[in-house]
Amino acid sequence: MGRQLRVLVAEDELIVGYDLCDTVAEAGYIVEGPFDDLSSAMLAYQKTKPDIAILDVQLGDGVVYPLAERMMAEDVKIIFHSGHMRPLDVTARYPNAQALLKPCPPADVIHSIQRATANG
Repeated sequence: MGRQLRVLVAEDELIVGYDLCDTVAEAGYIVEGPFDDLSSAMLAYQKTKPDIAILDVQLGDGVVYPLAERMMAEDVKIIFHSGHMRPLDVTARYPNAQALLKPCPPADVIHSIQRATANG
């Protein structure tokens, strides 16, 4: 891997969020988060644009789609991570994004990051 990629994690279940961040960091990526609400994730995004974002669909203060759409418009790769949606529903709405259903094994998270970076 050349430049270390930056991954933003937005997850309102803190144990899941910290677990995701640990998984991503152990795989050698720079991690921002976990952010448990839309406003803090948006603020972090405005400060430092990530290469990839792992976003829970439903955060503490609302649905993450507006942030995801803004990120996608600026070529940030998106991986939705939720227990409240079906991956096919999300990828139908956002065909360039990936979707993982919680609970998700760490290896699947890393594989999704690798796929996102390979495609772009």
